[in-house]
Amino acid sequence: MKMDIKQYVTDKAKKAKAASRALANISTEIKNNALFKMAAGLEKESARLMAENMKDLVEAEKKGLSRAMIDRLTLNADRIKAMADGLREVAALPDPVGEIIKMRRRPNGMEVGRMRVPIGLIGIIYESRPNVTADSAALCIKSGNGVLLRGGSEAVASNTAIADVLNRAGAEAGIPEGAVSFIENPDRACVMEMLKANRYIDLIIPRGGEGLIRMVSENSTIPVIKHDKGVCHVYVDCKADLPMAAEICFNAKVQRPGTCNAMETMLVHRDLSSSFLPEMVKRFMKAGVEIRGCAKTRALVPDVKEATDKDWDSEYNDLILNVKVVASMEDAMEHIAAHGSQHSEAIVTTDYENSRRFLREVDASAVFVNASTRLNDGYEFGLGAEIGISTTRIHARGPMGLEELTSTKFIVLGSGQIRR
Repeated sequence: MKMDIKQYVTDKAKKAKAASRALANISTEIKNNALFKMAAGLEKESARLMAENMKDLVEAEKKGLSRAMIDRLTLNADRIKAMADGLREVAALPDPVGEIIKMRRRPNGMEVGRMRVPIGLIGIIYESRPNVTADSAALCIKSGNGVLLRGGSEAVASNTAIADVLNRAGAEAGIPEGAVSFIENPDRACVMEMLKANRYIDLIIPRGGEGLIRMVSENSTIPVIKHDKGVCHVYVDCKADLPMAAEICFNAKVQRPGTCNAMETMLVHRDLSSSFLPEMVKRFMKAGVEIRGCAKTRALVPDVKEATDKDWDSEYNDLILNVKVVASMEDAMEHIAAHGSQHSEAIVTTDYENSRRFLREVDASAVFVNASTRLNDGYEFGLGAEIGISTTRIHARGPMGLEELTSTKFIVLGSGQIRR
């Protein structure tokens, strides 16, 4: 059976690799037209997609998946429209393929520069969110990359239906067959075979929980760009505008707690803790947030549960929030360095020097001053749809849009130069 799975994955990867070579040389016009047709296809078949998604939701309820997981899994008319809009937004973005950058003339007269080129075939392994199927396809097509998708078993009906719609629409527009390939087989062995397919797959991007990221990193024979967990913090500085801080913190936790850029710990300077925390905690609790706090927090708000050592390192993806009172900005930054996942970190302050120091010294894919961590997103940053938020240091970091899905090659324009 394992040999059958190996052959199944190899055949998928081989076909997708061949398609990626053809896709790399397709015009921007064809790619954009395909994205528009794909968007229209998703909207036209919205009822079918929601019916397939309902099959996954029923199974998710039977398996007792968490509220956060079910939220990420759910498709409705608004989310399908958002997927379609994402495809159109990517179509409207400049095509990075073929862009020439950093052209310089050398003393011997030759010109040396770099040209943006597709990476090749990208393997994406992800959990829960069906919208990843559409976002990944859009970004890979526009950047000239083939994509081999493997979604989680909990979303297999949804993802299979979305991939089918995208493939049919893309084929009508001239996209090579296999450029968007989806592994429908839910067997976990398929993932392991993908990670060994280094003859065909050029890059692996995992999106999901800590366990998935670790498994992929430990087993892949292919370069990996990690889209790791988000243990995100908002630090309310001693010179914060308190009404602003209240809105930012509330948004960062409550607006959509099941996302990787939601705040998991709120750090509050001790000088304003007594004036800020009681009302802020009350507001959170009214919204259904469970608060877990340090001793100083619990002294100010006795109803708060005690935070454990494990809590400070936890990504809840739920309406649970850690709160810690800190003595200084240094203490806040030390806590972030010790417990953060280098995803999204924010400071609320009116002090210019504090804000600039926070920007310089805090290590994360995105650092915010007076803004919610929920804004760490490709759409919000003007990249269009994103393939994920990279917490890797090499090649790409933060939301990965079109440019981050290209590499460069050196190009040299000469007039007979030789090396002497």
